[in-house]
Amino acid sequence: MTFRPTILSVILFISVSNLADTQEATQSRQRPEDLPTNSLISQPGPSFVVPQKELSAGGMMIVFGDQRFTDPANVKVTNPRVRQLMVQKIAEEHPDAILMNGDIPYSGDVMNDYEVFRTETEVWRSKHLRVYPALGNHEFHGDPQQALEHWWSAFPELRDRRWYSVKLGKSIYTIALDIDASLAKGSDQLNWLDAQLTHLPATTKFVVISMHHPPVADIQTRTNVNHNPRPNEIALRDDIEALAPTMKARIILCAGHIHNYERFARGGVTYLVSGGGAASPVPVERTPEDLYQGSEFPNYHFVKFTTHGKMLVGKMYRLADANAVTPSWELKDSFKVKAN
Repeated sequence: MTFRPTILSVILFISVSNLADTQEATQSRQRPEDLPTNSLISQPGPSFVVPQKELSAGGMMIVFGDQRFTDPANVKVTNPRVRQLMVQKIAEEHPDAILMNGDIPYSGDVMNDYEVFRTETEVWRSKHLRVYPALGNHEFHGDPQQALEHWWSAFPELRDRRWYSVKLGKSIYTIALDIDASLAKGSDQLNWLDAQLTHLPATTKFVVISMHHPPVADIQTRTNVNHNPRPNEIALRDDIEALAPTMKARIILCAGHIHNYERFARGGVTYLVSGGGAASPVPVERTPEDLYQGSEFPNYHFVKFTTHGKMLVGKMYRLADANAVTPSWELKDSFKVKAN
């Protein structure tokens, strides 16, 4: 007797086959955290050095995150006009260093997103501004190894690095971390960071760490709860707060991921969330621990740091009206960190 498959059996067979293919693809898909890190450049001492004579008197730095450079026609996930206004304003400030907290492209697997970044930030290169990016989760969209290659192509001086440090003159030391790699005790990245922090140049007064996911933030209970601090970053928080009291230099940690602004001080460390670079804004439920209680929304902004002797002064500038014909910027937060 010959078996004749019914329509139902054919559909069932195809469905089961597709499910098996999907499960196999999911199981074989590599995650960013699965990429090996033991072959990365991770040497002691600063990865890059900028001599004091090349810096302005105040050693100005600008920090901001979550720009999501992509096709300007995409106005849903990012605001291209705000993105371009931010780039132009920062160029006018002419900082000694621009620290970018991650999610520079919308999709790291789309090389054109980096082309948009290059086109829209041409004014930075014309002014010879120094740009120091940190890896975010959007940098790893798609195949993580391919996406990482795109990042290294966009920033060739960082080839074979996923974390690095910069000695900015005598008193400033910046560190860029990768939240897509482990920050747990014993990891390659945390071992490197601990060595950096315990062997700083003697003249260092301030360490500015830039990264994407925040170790400290307003804990959300209703919306965007998946943006609350993760175990990976909490492990980092515990590590640096254990080191901070033993250090001569003061630590300021600047993160993004949350498309708003927050500020905290705990364990001898200043924590910022600066994710107002143009990505679709999100409101936050502010907790009493947040030293910034502003309710403005959306909160497109950047943070400017300048040094004044033993004092590091931070100022948050917000785009007052993103829809105004003539943009204006308002100072919305100001704070100081005194060197030990």
